[in-house]
Amino acid sequence: MIPVTHFVMLSAVLFSIGGIGFLWNRNVLITLMSIEVMLNAVNLAFIAFNRIHPEALTGQLFAFFLIAAEAAEVAVGLAIVLSLFRLKRTVRSDEADLLRN
Repeated sequence: MIPVTHFVMLSAVLFSIGGIGFLWNRNVLITLMSIEVMLNAVNLAFIAFNRIHPEALTGQLFAFFLIAAEAAEVAVGLAIVLSLFRLKRTVRSDEADLLRN
């Protein structure tokens, strides 16, 4: 049986990778993917902490609702990316402030 600390460490590594990707890139698609990696790291932590008390399903419920929120975030994010690409023919976040026309 794998200890919970291994899952939490993996979650921390994934969250760090997502944070670096979010801060480092100017491409909006990669930024959205980095946010998804960070949210999935949080889901992994919720499920890992749920293994400590398997009779309480709070970690799994939080992860389920976070997955639903991620789906909504992807839909809105992709709509913004498509709007940006239609107007400016680029997906770089430097150009995103030009959507105020």
